[in-house]
Amino acid sequence: MFASDGKPSAALLALAFSTHLSVSTFLLLLPVLMLLVTSPVSQLASPQAFKGDIRTVYKYATQFSTYWLVLFGASSIIVGGGWGWVRETWGANLTLPDLTPNPGLWWYFFTEMFDHFRPFFLMVFSVHLVIYVSPICIKFQHDPLYASFLLVGILGIFKAYLTLADPGLFLSMLVLFPEVYPYLRYPVVTTLVHIHAALLLPLFHALWVTEGRGNANFYYAASLVMGVAGGMGVVDACFAGLRIAFGDIAEGQREKWAIVQQ
Repeated sequence: MFASDGKPSAALLALAFSTHLSVSTFLLLLPVLMLLVTSPVSQLASPQAFKGDIRTVYKYATQFSTYWLVLFGASSIIVGGGWGWVRETWGANLTLPDLTPNPGLWWYFFTEMFDHFRPFFLMVFSVHLVIYVSPICIKFQHDPLYASFLLVGILGIFKAYLTLADPGLFLSMLVLFPEVYPYLRYPVVTTLVHIHAALLLPLFHALWVTEGRGNANFYYAASLVMGVAGGMGVVDACFAGLRIAFGDIAEGQREKWAIVQQ
């Protein structure tokens, strides 16, 4: 919100606070920096090359680093001057010490995994989140706000300790882009899968935890459905963000057009 209003200091400070609360929010740094040096007006219908000043991007990145270091120092002082809190907070997102069931996809996978495979797959799962940042920011360099929106959706699927607020934020941000509504490919199916997941999660949780008539497979199945629903939403939003650049195409000409990855 602050970045869209052209308030770099407030935006970077808010992002620094958010990164301290959830280290995976760091993935939003690049699109936020791009948004601060470009216009917040949607350019999805008329994509152009990124025209922001790179030197200004470096300046804002330095400002973010300063805020982050100040918060890091303040946190260390509050806990008594040590760095042990880093392992218990940020480190928990990388080492996954708590396998309490949640709506995410990580906990069941690592519950069933042999210990000698755990470090490798922790690295794979963590790096997997990072690989989306550059492609999305490059493809949607003309609209960094939309790139942020898509990255929020990806975090709402693959975050280590997921809560319902994470996919909820992605769905609520969709209202910022009403221009893409006509270009969503499968909005009805995606909506129905989200509703299906919203019904299954509390039902299977009750069957397993409260009634004791199920097991972990019940709840994880519902988590997988929610992950599929989130993936469908991100893919559909990505398609709509690309398709809008073509504009309205006559019925007889649609077979001649296709969106391909070059």
